[in-house]
Amino acid sequence: MSLIKMLVSFAPWIAFLILARGDLLQIKIALLVAFVVNVGMAVTKLHRGALMWAGNVFFLVALVAVGWFENLWVLRNLGVLANGALAAGVLGGLLAGKPFTLEYAKQSVDPGRWSDPVFVRTNTILTGVWGATFVVNAALAWAKTRHELLPDDAFEVLNYAGLIGAALFTRWYAAFMHRKADAARRPS
Repeated sequence: MSLIKMLVSFAPWIAFLILARGDLLQIKIALLVAFVVNVGMAVTKLHRGALMWAGNVFFLVALVAVGWFENLWVLRNLGVLANGALAAGVLGGLLAGKPFTLEYAKQSVDPGRWSDPVFVRTNTILTGVWGATFVVNAALAWAKTRHELLPDDAFEVLNYAGLIGAALFTRWYAAFMHRKADAARRPS
């Protein structure tokens, strides 16, 4: 998966992360923008699978809870809920045998390789890494709400480090497995 495709696949979540700063109105706007981007990407087929559905459900529920009802519990726990929704969507897709990275990887791989066990296993591993990252980030977001362990900035750094680490691992591992598969196909 290329870095650009990866960023595009997370565009609604990135938009939410960037815009959801400050007061309640900004958070409401961030939720609305993220929901519209997610639905727009789904309609145009830029977004698909578990990640799309997790986004649709999370942003719609959060938009209603925070935007309409101004539910303070949901507002305080948006980080936990967002990462939890991502983890549930990604790991749920994995349990259903549909790793979310597979849909994006198919865009740049010959259709003849889509059922190759190595290709599927590679995407299963990558999806597992992303799922684990979201679980860890949900735990970090929960710990941040406790205000006891670390300063808020430390939680932010750890959260971003996990996401960047997962992205870098995705690029490295996909390229590594691609080179390995190419070498195996070459005549000796």
